[in-house]
Amino acid sequence: MDSLTSPAEGLPPDDEHTYRMPLARLSLTPESSHGPLDGAWWPRCDVLELELPALVGSLDPGHGTVTRVTAGTAAWPDAPGTVSAPDHVIEVLLSEAADEAHAITLECGTVGRWELLVIPPDEPTGTAGRLLTAAADPWNTQSAQRILARVEDGLGQESGRQRNGP
Repeated sequence: MDSLTSPAEGLPPDDEHTYRMPLARLSLTPESSHGPLDGAWWPRCDVLELELPALVGSLDPGHGTVTRVTAGTAAWPDAPGTVSAPDHVIEVLLSEAADEAHAITLECGTVGRWELLVIPPDEPTGTAGRLLTAAADPWNTQSAQRILARVEDGLGQESGRQRNGP
């Protein structure tokens, strides 16, 4: 088995139907952010029920348990109303709002929340790297939509052979 299809922890290796996604491709701002984003996430596919548990597992548990996410319908058209994560279920709210088309909000009850840019899974590696860095900059003042628009305007053009990196 390769790293994308390793057995989930705690299950016998002969259980071929239960797999765990690799660690989330995630970049978060340091402790204090001065902008609308707390970082960026680059999922590997557009199947939220596969990607969300890996994302949630990558976050600092000191901020609380993620209980609800709000995501754009355009990015996650087939998202279910709930997603199972280790030891709990996460409520999924879908939004048609344009400013949430490329963002996801992760709410941790009354403890806190994260607002992350969602980088499209098929984004070229170099462009995704720049987006991960820009969104995690604590002095970034741009929204998810604005950062992605700059890439669409040509700041992130790359060849197709650089797509889908690590």
